Amino acid sequence: MNYYVSPICTLTHSAIMTRRHPIHTGMQVDVIVGDTPYGLPLNETTIAQRLKPLGYQTHCIGKWHLGFFAKEYTPTERGFDTHFGYYMGKEDYFEHTTLEDIYWGFDFQKNGEIYKPVFGQYSTEIFTSEAQRILQQHDPSQPLFMYFAHQAVHSADPDQPLQAPAKYVQRFPTIENEDRRMFAAMVSAMDDSIGNLTQTLIDTGLYNNTVIFFSTDNGGPPASFDYNYANNWPLRGTKDTIWEGGVRGTGFVHSPLLEKPKRISEDMLHVCDWFPTMYRLAGGNVSELTNLDGYDVWDTLSKGVTSPRKEILHNIDPQRKFSALRRGDYKVVIGRDYNGKWDGWYNATHAVDDYNPPPLKPGRVSCPPRPANATTNCKPTEKPCLFNIRNDPCEFYNIAPWNQDIVKELKARIEAWNATAVPPGNKPADPKCDPKLHGGNWVPWVNLTTPQ
Repeated sequence: MNYYVSPICTLTHSAIMTRRHPIHTGMQVDVIVGDTPYGLPLNETTIAQRLKPLGYQTHCIGKWHLGFFAKEYTPTERGFDTHFGYYMGKEDYFEHTTLEDIYWGFDFQKNGEIYKPVFGQYSTEIFTSEAQRILQQHDPSQPLFMYFAHQAVHSADPDQPLQAPAKYVQRFPTIENEDRRMFAAMVSAMDDSIGNLTQTLIDTGLYNNTVIFFSTDNGGPPASFDYNYANNWPLRGTKDTIWEGGVRGTGFVHSPLLEKPKRISEDMLHVCDWFPTMYRLAGGNVSELTNLDGYDVWDTLSKGVTSPRKEILHNIDPQRKFSALRRGDYKVVIGRDYNGKWDGWYNATHAVDDYNPPPLKPGRVSCPPRPANATTNCKPTEKPCLFNIRNDPCEFYNIAPWNQDIVKELKARIEAWNATAVPPGNKPADPKCDPKLHGGNWVPWVNLTTPQ
């Protein structure tokens, strides 16, 4: 109920990989576009690189999105024994091609090499088959770490953004909206993937000593944002915003090792917490991890012990001039992106101007009645806004005017975080990336061993 990720995918992926907040790795501004020559800094140690000395086999499946302009930034150079998937943030689910700015090409890789046999096959299914193959061939005497980053349910290119095999679309004849029906089909295919993978763990005898961490990498993109039709209702905002709809994550942990399973946690958790938690489970000493922005939260997940986390920095974006932080029940919002275009409340297909609180149920977000001035009482480019997220997760009521002491405290925390930030790593586009120069493929185009 209080699990948070970053507003957009590259930021979240970098936090999972490094245990560090994106402001500390230069990943805090937007996503890595295919034609930009930068990536997750090479001085950052990934979770895979930490697990190798502990004897782990490490596998990366699916989306990377942490840079590939030089081969040193790709998965098999960052601690993974294998990689089966794509380097960028999106692509066609069947053709595995993508348009990045003005450049178009094929992006499917197997262990650092272009892999064409997957052309025409649906990504969700081929990723699942590869994961199953790895599990079936794995030596159970050796520990295994699998980072499986599904493409689903991200949109593909604008010409056909939502894609699924007909057998999945046919499961939802009662959904009248075509885009929403296709989105449901994509989710259903991913659900099947997770179920099939879990069954393979059981069949191979690996299940009883396995922990599955499932997480989104950002809030949903509803109402055609990014050509997609997710649903964050009744939360405010969308993917790539710092409203709750952009940063409150969907996630679960599943394992026979959980001491108190089948429950909903209301503890505050952040995506930076996965690294130290997994490292402890793998037998590592968390106290040896330096520059740690996450917490070991295994006792919270397994036993229900109160989370050690009391604060979450949602982001500080120095280019788009916005930031947000939650401390305890309170959240401060400063600035906005998209000039406020996506500051509203949306169901899957359109903005919604009213809200009737549903019956309260475990796991369901419940908000107070929506006030008439909900869209106007917060102007974060003029003054910081303050919300009590426990009582008002929908961010209807800006309570900053009569809580300036809390605003001052939270602003000071943002300033403290910002004092530790590194500059964004973003770089201008490089035309040498053009797949036309590389056989029609997206591949590393910079040789770091050659003087630039």
